Amino acid sequence: MTMSSSQPTSTDKLDEMIAEADTGKRAPKGHIAIAILFFVPLCWSLFQLWIGSPLPSQFGIGFLNDTQSRAIHLAFAVLLAFMAFPASSRSPLHRIPFLDYILAVTAAFCASYLFLFNDELATRPGLPTTMDITVAVIGLVLTLEAARRALGPPLMVVALVFLAYVFFGDSTWLPEVIRWKGASLGKAMTHMWLTTEGVFGIALGVSSGFVFLFVLFGALLNQAGAGNYFIQVAFALLGHMRGGPAKAAVLSSAMTGLISGSSIANVVTTGTFTIPLMKKVGFSAEKAGAVEVSSSVNGVIMPPVMGAVAFLMVEYVGIPYIDVVKHAFLPATISYIALLYIVHLEALKADMKGLPRSTPARRFKDQLLRTGLITASLFILTGALYYLVSAIKWLLGDVANIALLLLVVFGYIALLYVSSKSDDLDLESTQGEIVKLPIFADIYRSGLYYLVPLVLLVWFLMVERKSPGLSAFWACILMAFILFSQRPLKAFFRKQGGLLKEAKAGAMDLVDGLNTGARNMIGIGVATAAAGIIVGTVTLTGVGQVMAEFIELISGGVLIIMLLMVALISLVLGMGLPTTANYIVVSSLMASVVVELGAQSGLIVPLIAVHMFVFYFGIMADVTPPVGLASFAAAAVSGGDPIKTGFTAFFYSMRTALLPFLFIFNTDLLLIDVTWWQGIVVFVVSLSAMLIFAAATQGYFFAKSKWWESALLILVAFTLFRPGFWLDQVTPPFEHFQGSQMAHYIDQHPDLTSLRMSVQGESLEGRWIEKTINLPITQQGNASTRLYDGAGLEIRLEDNKVYIDNLAFGGVAEQQKLDFDWEITGFDIENQRSAKEWFFVPAFLLALWVARRQKKRLVK
Repeated sequence: MTMSSSQPTSTDKLDEMIAEADTGKRAPKGHIAIAILFFVPLCWSLFQLWIGSPLPSQFGIGFLNDTQSRAIHLAFAVLLAFMAFPASSRSPLHRIPFLDYILAVTAAFCASYLFLFNDELATRPGLPTTMDITVAVIGLVLTLEAARRALGPPLMVVALVFLAYVFFGDSTWLPEVIRWKGASLGKAMTHMWLTTEGVFGIALGVSSGFVFLFVLFGALLNQAGAGNYFIQVAFALLGHMRGGPAKAAVLSSAMTGLISGSSIANVVTTGTFTIPLMKKVGFSAEKAGAVEVSSSVNGVIMPPVMGAVAFLMVEYVGIPYIDVVKHAFLPATISYIALLYIVHLEALKADMKGLPRSTPARRFKDQLLRTGLITASLFILTGALYYLVSAIKWLLGDVANIALLLLVVFGYIALLYVSSKSDDLDLESTQGEIVKLPIFADIYRSGLYYLVPLVLLVWFLMVERKSPGLSAFWACILMAFILFSQRPLKAFFRKQGGLLKEAKAGAMDLVDGLNTGARNMIGIGVATAAAGIIVGTVTLTGVGQVMAEFIELISGGVLIIMLLMVALISLVLGMGLPTTANYIVVSSLMASVVVELGAQSGLIVPLIAVHMFVFYFGIMADVTPPVGLASFAAAAVSGGDPIKTGFTAFFYSMRTALLPFLFIFNTDLLLIDVTWWQGIVVFVVSLSAMLIFAAATQGYFFAKSKWWESALLILVAFTLFRPGFWLDQVTPPFEHFQGSQMAHYIDQHPDLTSLRMSVQGESLEGRWIEKTINLPITQQGNASTRLYDGAGLEIRLEDNKVYIDNLAFGGVAEQQKLDFDWEITGFDIENQRSAKEWFFVPAFLLALWVARRQKKRLVK
């Protein structure tokens, strides 16, 4: 096998890499500095738990509004950024310079200004004093410096470019198309710092309200040992297969994605164990690193916990968190299964073997039966749990919560008792030198109790429909209890004695978990604040509309070119910006533009699809050379070439890059407006399409593919993903009618519930708009009544043309950004035609024909 001449990086260097990227590279030796970096993160975690709990509202003590909590949240973030991250490579790492103390305290004061002077600022909105402006300027500068230290220069540079546009947007050296009147210092600082339109906007609110608690939950879960458990379980399940360590890396990264919101930390944590084993069974250093990168990066898109971006989508798109999870589930699952298949194909091409088993292999029928029994048992247990909780609520009424709390504690203790009968897992002692695989039957019991907080989190999110923040709060409280109690309870069940000593060790584990969770949030906190400057510029200057016109001009109004440009912008910005900041910037500038341009092209693109598109390509930036940080981390572990690792990882991740384009044009992939049985069909067909696409790009299906076989497989994959494309060539999807016929048509069709109409008119900004929209209509009354009751739209007929006469405030028509006196040029009615699914038949037959040809070659 191919090996790199370079050597893997030491464990200390890898830990330093994680610290530099996430928690802060500085490790002072002085007592005061150590105490600050210990107690400040601890206080931050306790503060976030307090404001995330229901206690302040119930007891009326310590209640903070959103602006106040965001201010304190940012104060902690910038304080720790100056303390934990050195100013440059020449800055001391083992002490905190006096200047950094001054900068940290000053930045924290400026950030908490909205909390300290909340009442005074409320009495003079829009009338800043000299003190207000001074604090805002200093705070803005120090926030950008904190972002530079924690995340590198790119985000700071992008924010400075936007700030320069705020002040110098009226300069004559700028193209006239992007000029604006400019803003005074007072107006700009008020907008950016003293309101919730800039730094203290939605992004920082999401960081404060939701993201921190989820990151903290992951840190506590990892501190309890769940990461080691997930990796061992993955190897026990998949390690014996062809290329087993690579498949185990994919599965373990999917599971540890629940714990780590950082792709770099995910790569290093699982990669130090999986990459040496992948190399052992035949993967080159670059391919082993690329597999780890692809699986670790995809961990961020795996529901139910998807990092900060999922919660930002809730706010920006305006849909519940459970809907975000629903829309993200299918693409993420398909992407992971496809990566497993790619690994399998690589193993087949190189005739790799798996790691040696510890027990004889079971027959396939026995394995299938065992898998079926386990799956059925899980479904039965899930159903039993649901009906048990429902019964307790029905029987006990107001005291049901106490009973349910006891049920959770009892379940945890019972599973911990079962786990105590197995030896604790020690991953670090193996260091990639597995001789025989762990036996699943021996190790799965050792961490069963880790499932309790995960089940609780998913239950609150999916079943109880609680807010993400409250769900994460209760999950964190349960994890805190587990961290504190697991050691003494295991010692008690094992009759080992030393309960007090174990209780102290558990308390220290809890403190370390709280500390680590807060330090993991430094980068996210300052990133969302700095990205708020960019969002504030968009809202203050209206540059978003200018960008829309510019992109529309460059793309020529062609949606696919627009999407390619958005993808390119995401990749380029993602080379320097973290995923969260990248998503905020690109979605703020481009999401509405894509929706509008799609409407002008006659394609109604849901806003969530565009946001998911931006999210996926923001993640891809962690892979893409030449600056893919996750690829560099993997290369440091494998000893391979980082650029080659990045290109290989990008090639493996092509399926992830393909999915966003597909769900723009086929929203079934996001489970939008599909029934449960349609969802099953979409999953099976889409998964088949993605596996066939992977086989085509890998050049190997059942044997090495000829070029025309790969081309046919790509055609099959395209047909399975977009069968409607071929149907549209046979029969147009809609029959078009003139706008003047609309009222008569609605009156003649009382069963009509929605109408797809084309409109045109001049916007308030003087732009000529032409687009297609869907509007709901009711089924009672005449056409005018049905349009107004359903969409809040009043029309008038004038010179045989239909115009918008009035819009109900808050109605669907107004939300679609229609305006008075716009003309309704026509409407479309869906044609009665054959089901697009009929095209699956020839596609699958063609795939079977290629498979049969390749199998014949294998026999020969």
